[in-house]
Amino acid sequence: MNAELSQQWSLCQKFIFDNIGEARFNAWFAKTIALKLQEDSITLSVPSNFFVEKYEDEFLPLIHAALKKVFGRPLQIYYEVQVLSEVKDSSIRVGESLRSSLVGGKFARQQYAPAGDTRARGGSQIDPQLNPVYNFENYCEGHSNLLALTIARNIAANPRNNNFNPFFLYGDVGVGKTHLIHAIGISVKERNPEAKVLYTTLREFQHLYSQAVIKKNVPQFINWFMQMDVLLLDDLQEISGKVGTSQALFPIFNHLHQNGKQLVFTCDRPPMELDGIADRLIDRFKWGLTERLPRPDAELRKSILKFKAIKNGLDLPDDVIDYIAANAVNSVREIEGVVMGVLTRSINLNVPITIELAREVMKNTITIVDKKPVNFDMIVETVADYFNLNTDSIFSKNRMRDINDARQVIMYLSHKLTGLSSTVIGRKLNRQHGTVLHGIAAVKERLPIMPDFAKAVEAIEAELI
Repeated sequence: MNAELSQQWSLCQKFIFDNIGEARFNAWFAKTIALKLQEDSITLSVPSNFFVEKYEDEFLPLIHAALKKVFGRPLQIYYEVQVLSEVKDSSIRVGESLRSSLVGGKFARQQYAPAGDTRARGGSQIDPQLNPVYNFENYCEGHSNLLALTIARNIAANPRNNNFNPFFLYGDVGVGKTHLIHAIGISVKERNPEAKVLYTTLREFQHLYSQAVIKKNVPQFINWFMQMDVLLLDDLQEISGKVGTSQALFPIFNHLHQNGKQLVFTCDRPPMELDGIADRLIDRFKWGLTERLPRPDAELRKSILKFKAIKNGLDLPDDVIDYIAANAVNSVREIEGVVMGVLTRSINLNVPITIELAREVMKNTITIVDKKPVNFDMIVETVADYFNLNTDSIFSKNRMRDINDARQVIMYLSHKLTGLSSTVIGRKLNRQHGTVLHGIAAVKERLPIMPDFAKAVEAIEAELI
């Protein structure tokens, strides 16, 4: 890496650091190196394939933002992967370069191709936007995810002949929803390479819709999505409040469903808790099967740890596996983060993997298991104590300034820390869901311009978490 590229990549790393904080930066970006810069691409050296998965799944928009900020233009991303081949002497071999499947603008170019252009419309010409790493073979099976996995496999085997259309999969962040719907798409394409399969996030769908509005070709946008045999739409919760986007999705849903084409959605909440979209669309989300993907249970966490260890050339002792599984309980991503933290620290320090090493890594990367999860009642009590109010006044019709401020802070923190929808929060506070949305927005507006108020909210949040 030349000196100029090194300086430019350091600026990118600083941008990333400022957005994700020290602990996550050290775990995922501190050892990443920019190897080569070309006119339209950059090659990054990362410790293992696991980093590629993490970047593609979680950090890709942030990396692109950093690259564009520093280099002044969008860049395709290539990876050179380092794999730990022998733990004892930490020898490294450089793997084959892997190209990001989510960059390059191919998706957008297809979407705006003329409706009669068979080169863009043919099944083999549509880039399904699937990550080949996220297949069924790489998905660990356990009691907690068995039902969701069985349904996914059934859909993949019979995309036009099953009772699970649409399939609405919801669960907490990082439990494996994205992996599972990629696996459906990959399996469908393996069985029928000509099938028109498309994976996209709601954010990407929204972006393309916005571009269609600007270019005045919304009908073409809708017609293009109507061609799909299998549509996999990730992170549906981001549709809340996006009226135009939901209006565009409605005819796409109707057309695909009526013609026996498979729809799969993922979300962080069930359909009835989605805000800011028409009831008719929520009703359609419930036509097929809604299934929750729970957090991995203890046995599944151990299976995931063993699988990830083998994949990354790690020799994890059983006592270390048991220790990590007992403490990293929230999500698959959390487990993956611990594994990569242990891997990186073991390489850097040239030390064996022990419980002490795992404990040191986990101290900075996961939530302490013993701490109770934040809930609505905890927020009400903490806010009332801070403002020196009786909790009964929070639920009253009293509109005094202090009480109203406290009530809005409760709305804001409940939305941020618990994942409750504005409808549910409103029901708990005896308020309309529109009042809750207004309260959340009001707090967000005041935080950057009212330092004392911001400190109060920060102090309350710190007390809770």
